[in-house]
Amino acid sequence: MHYRVRARFREHTAGAFRQALRDTIPKQQPDGEEIVDSMRRAVVTADGTIEWSEVCYCPTPLEHERSTVLDRYFDDLTTETVDDYLTHEGEPFLAHLDRLAESRR
Repeated sequence: MHYRVRARFREHTAGAFRQALRDTIPKQQPDGEEIVDSMRRAVVTADGTIEWSEVCYCPTPLEHERSTVLDRYFDDLTTETVDDYLTHEGEPFLAHLDRLAESRR
């Protein structure tokens, strides 16, 4: 199923999340590449919420993704079933993530 996901990013984890997106998450089975791709689709909305769309086949939406990755870096995560991947309005999340990580060095 496709989901629209909204969450609050834990900004203090920016460096660790950026590194994980490059090194470990892509290797995670079965959903690592989808997590990385979903972060490429993610945006920061005007109110600071991170919003993206993602495919998941777990019986509970994003169950595996949350237990292995998302709950380490995001709070207040909500999902909504949608028909397909969506285009979201806002600043690209990965650019935001890079800026956060660099500012915390």
